[in-house]
Amino acid sequence: MKVVLFCGGMGMRLRDFSDSTPKPLVNIGYRPVLWHVMNYYAHYGHKEFILCLGYKGDLVKEYFLKYNECLSNDFVLSEGGRKLDLLTKDIHDWKITFVDTGQKTCVGERLYAVQEFLRRDEMFLANYADGLSDLPLPKQLDHFQKHGKIASFMSVRPNVYFHFVKTRNGGEVTAIEDARGSNFRINGGYFIFRKEIFNYIRQGEELVHEPFHRLIKEGQLIAYEHDGFWACMDTYKDRQMLEDLAASGNAPWEYWKRDPDRPIPARPAP
Repeated sequence: MKVVLFCGGMGMRLRDFSDSTPKPLVNIGYRPVLWHVMNYYAHYGHKEFILCLGYKGDLVKEYFLKYNECLSNDFVLSEGGRKLDLLTKDIHDWKITFVDTGQKTCVGERLYAVQEFLRRDEMFLANYADGLSDLPLPKQLDHFQKHGKIASFMSVRPNVYFHFVKTRNGGEVTAIEDARGSNFRINGGYFIFRKEIFNYIRQGEELVHEPFHRLIKEGQLIAYEHDGFWACMDTYKDRQMLEDLAASGNAPWEYWKRDPDRPIPARPAP
């Protein structure tokens, strides 16, 4: 199944990097966050990617054109450095389509711009490419197939240290609740679509605004509730938390490294 990745945004909240490096190429360990998302899907057998490029898209292209397998794989060097044998590989069997979808294009427009590359696909996956999760993808796919809808997304609890507040009579507080322990859920950015999604998108529309509301009216949108690990790399603090998890050797999203008997770390506090 093809995977569409929206990696053309400017990452304005990650300004320490985004002036020189596009958000998808900000490293988590030895590899950029985009690679981590792609490797997550590749682990489940989905190795055909469509990258919706925009801001500094040339750097994303350059990264893969100059890709060095040695950075994330074991290898044997012999004959005084003249011979190199990789013990493992990662992207050798990936197929990546690079598409310029505009510098300041919204997600809905980016998806519509790659429609021609999905004409033969009944279903496809999509992702914002800046959030990492231990979402059990086969279970989300089973859930999607069982309900027979046009679109699905992973819903998660907010992973932020804020409080929801209810008021009345001009400001009297009637309730205050930790966002992380509330019953509210947010869009985690892991999508499954049928090709009919393109019937719901109009020019210039943001994906989760008008198109999703049209789907809701027809009962064609479903959410897969996931209460495991999820973190979005929006800020430098987010990036550092993900970097620390990667450095621990037990990052929850790295299924490709995990021992089946190894416990999954608890969801981190902000």
